[in-house]
Amino acid sequence: MIFLHTSDLHIGKRLHEVSLLPEQRYILSEICRIAEENRCDAVVVAGDIYDKSAPSAEAVSLFDWFVTELYRRGIALIADYGNHDSADRVAYASSLLDKSGIYLSPRFDGTVAKAVLRDSYGEVIFHLLPFLKPITVSAAYEGTEFSSYDDAVQYVVEQCAAVDTDCSARNVMVCHQYVTGGERSESEEVPVGGLDNISAGIFDGFDYCAMGHLHKPQRIGRDTVRYSGSPLKYSLDEYNNEKSVVLVTMEEKGNCGVRLIPLKPLHDVRRIKGTYEELTLRQNYRGTRTDDFLHVILTDEDYVPDALFKLRTIYPNILKLEYANVRNSYHADLTDLSGASENVQLTPMEMFAELYRIQNNGPLGETGTTIAEELFDQCAE
Repeated sequence: MIFLHTSDLHIGKRLHEVSLLPEQRYILSEICRIAEENRCDAVVVAGDIYDKSAPSAEAVSLFDWFVTELYRRGIALIADYGNHDSADRVAYASSLLDKSGIYLSPRFDGTVAKAVLRDSYGEVIFHLLPFLKPITVSAAYEGTEFSSYDDAVQYVVEQCAAVDTDCSARNVMVCHQYVTGGERSESEEVPVGGLDNISAGIFDGFDYCAMGHLHKPQRIGRDTVRYSGSPLKYSLDEYNNEKSVVLVTMEEKGNCGVRLIPLKPLHDVRRIKGTYEELTLRQNYRGTRTDDFLHVILTDEDYVPDALFKLRTIYPNILKLEYANVRNSYHADLTDLSGASENVQLTPMEMFAELYRIQNNGPLGETGTTIAEELFDQCAE
């Protein structure tokens, strides 16, 4: 059994108000190509199919295209819903789609949906565990109450998955939760205090755990408990991340191999840094992907008029521009400009000099002092 593990498609997402639908269509077509080239039996999507619970018509159309492409190539789709998804929208017509090899998790009602595929070694059972909160689990099981995500998810696994699991079969958990020890990024929702943490030990009885929710590819504890990560970079802080999908090969029980296959986007998310002159020097950008999505950091000490407009003639997809210079490296408390005790009275000139030092991380200087004194004298007159 060979399947491709991915997650967090976030179809319909915008990055700094730029629609990523063209990028997502390209990367989904790449996933289809990789799955076909590696003779995959299925593609597993571990939650967050859409970016919003009420996705746009364009987003729904793109997912429809993706499902159709997999079906056309004879590849099953196994997907559950994440915290960004609407359970009812994801599960629409799921009972009918099951017959076509499209397995979508229904709204959780206390039963964990399963998709069963077969190969020469027997059955591979995929357990579709969508994003759950303690209150959701309590509502599904009358008379239960849970104080933590960990307790709630463990109870569900014990009641609905592990109890019904055929120990001779190969079992795959498809889950959208935050496992303790995982590394987050800016593009994910972070609850206060890490309340949504669950333990990786909950999934010890499974041959492979296909995780979703975290956008950085990573293993948790063992090679067969993995976050595939999102297929695209969904925040500027991910500029150093390498995106991939996980190719999982399952032979007989206990023999499971994983391999990461890199994903190359239509346009990358990058960070470039330098002075305005350096970034506009042809020899410095010639041969680079100037149409990538960029976070530009200028190191000029003086602000460059219309810098963003000018730079976009070379780099059309700048998403953010900021300065990193001496002025911005000093963060002082502007609530107290005196720098002295309450009994010391500073002259207007001394207060101005202190304000200048705080804002510019340096002294006013002889020339600046002369100019400021002349202005104060004119005001006094």
